[in-house]
Amino acid sequence: MNIDAIRNGIVIDHIKAGDGMRIYNFLNLGALDCSVALIKNASSTKAGKKDIIKVDRVPDIDLNALGFIDPNITINIIRDSVRVEKYHPELPMKMTNILICKNPRCITTTEQELPHVFVLTDREKHEYRCVYCESRAPAL
Repeated sequence: MNIDAIRNGIVIDHIKAGDGMRIYNFLNLGALDCSVALIKNASSTKAGKKDIIKVDRVPDIDLNALGFIDPNITINIIRDSVRVEKYHPELPMKMTNILICKNPRCITTTEQELPHVFVLTDREKHEYRCVYCESRAPAL
């Protein structure tokens, strides 16, 4: 298998094995017009197996939302073929239009132009609640 090196982009590493496609879809990477590589079940000394996503561009999205999906993910920022930054995404305090409120009584159901806004209410439990109706966020 031959996957080109990233010149300017991101590498999302240490994804739980089998979750790579879910993150690929969550980030809507299929809509990008650049090279994207999804490596499933790569060998990992820590976890045994892991998934990796390489994107040959830095997408215009808040990558910290990935902390909601898997706090063990590592994000590497690559510029001129050199890793310039490496971090674990933090749980964002607020997520807008990432999660959709499932409460049929929520105002976002009838007022469809309103953004879906969730705020972090319990960091230990990774719990988010809708700012309008206080319903708990659905699991991704």
